[in-house]
Amino acid sequence: MTPGSNIPLTAARVAVDVAAPVRLDVSGLLLTADGKVRSDDDFIFFNQPAGPGVTYQSGGGTTPDKVTVDTAAVPPGIEKIVVTASPDAAGQTFQGVEPTATIRNADDGSVLATFTPPQLGTETALVIVEIYLRNGAWKARAVGQGYSNGLAGIATDFGVSVEEPAPAPAAAPVAPPAPPAPPAPPVGQPVQGPPPPVADPRLAAPAPAAPPPPAAPAPGAGKINLDKGRVSLQKNQTVSLVKGGKPLLSQVKMGLGWEPAFRGKDIDLDASVIAYGPQRNHVDSCYFGKLSIVNGAIKHSGDNLTGEGGGDDEVIVVDLGRLPQDVTGLVFTVNSFSGQKFTEVAKAYCRLIDAASGEELVRFDLTNAEAQTGVMMAKLIKQFSGEWEMTALGQFVKSRTVRGMVKPSAQAL
Repeated sequence: MTPGSNIPLTAARVAVDVAAPVRLDVSGLLLTADGKVRSDDDFIFFNQPAGPGVTYQSGGGTTPDKVTVDTAAVPPGIEKIVVTASPDAAGQTFQGVEPTATIRNADDGSVLATFTPPQLGTETALVIVEIYLRNGAWKARAVGQGYSNGLAGIATDFGVSVEEPAPAPAAAPVAPPAPPAPPAPPVGQPVQGPPPPVADPRLAAPAPAAPPPPAAPAPGAGKINLDKGRVSLQKNQTVSLVKGGKPLLSQVKMGLGWEPAFRGKDIDLDASVIAYGPQRNHVDSCYFGKLSIVNGAIKHSGDNLTGEGGGDDEVIVVDLGRLPQDVTGLVFTVNSFSGQKFTEVAKAYCRLIDAASGEELVRFDLTNAEAQTGVMMAKLIKQFSGEWEMTALGQFVKSRTVRGMVKPSAQAL
């Protein structure tokens, strides 16, 4: 799976484990429609391993921790279960640590999907996947949302009470420092007044101030569909290539175009598409020097040396129905082999066309320019269901050839 992708669940009971080169703590939170827990009882972790329809099982340090969701037993009003992961070692980040979540049929152990969040760095906790209810059916979605303030940031964001370190004196009555306050009653025991905070040392906030909220999504983030016709994408926005719930396309054309910024000056750019497998492995590249790949399922129109004319400068035809099973991602790029920078380009765009009807379905206009020689324009990702999604990228790279685009494009998947 890739970030934002989803699959329908074919099993009523699913287990999610998260493996990494270091020991991870895995947790689950039951959320209502407003994205919050109903109470601290909806936070499932090693000190509170069972909740309605959700259980936690420790791997004991030899196997990954696991959260199991029995969708038939999830109570009414709960619409999502998020599965989180954080390094067990205090202060450790995900820098250099590549966690992989595996979603399994909890009854027979068969693998339904896997997900490895890309490009992790200073994050100390992740919302890695979510099991959610949509139109009466349960699905799983790859998330990969990172938090730099640890599991406390996630817990607070979803409404769990978090114990603070030695609070400053306040007007509200507090227990005197000596003798120590009596221990909190066991989970589930009736108490007078508000329930105590969940006693998890991993949730100790790093400072008295409330942790900041997670970073806002990039401009244009979100997924739309083609039900209302032609779509103009913003950067980072995704469109599902289905219409009315049915697969729409079997063969598409990706037209890429550009115009010189200065009248009378030629601009020689090269459009390419790079094909990848499920593990972001490079399968092949289609460009002016290799006009057909994967047994002719992807074809290039040929090189345009000037950028002149009002139509597409170069066109790449993709027969989605004929792509081999090991091709699950395509990244469309534009490079300046001659070294001209994109600041010398007046406008650049890509547009997805239904090859059968000639109808333009999706368009993305590059609205900014950087003094670089390469840009990743868009990507097509095959979902577990078989449908394809297109996401506008607009990410600039220092590379004059498609060869130099292979690694950054893999990271963009």
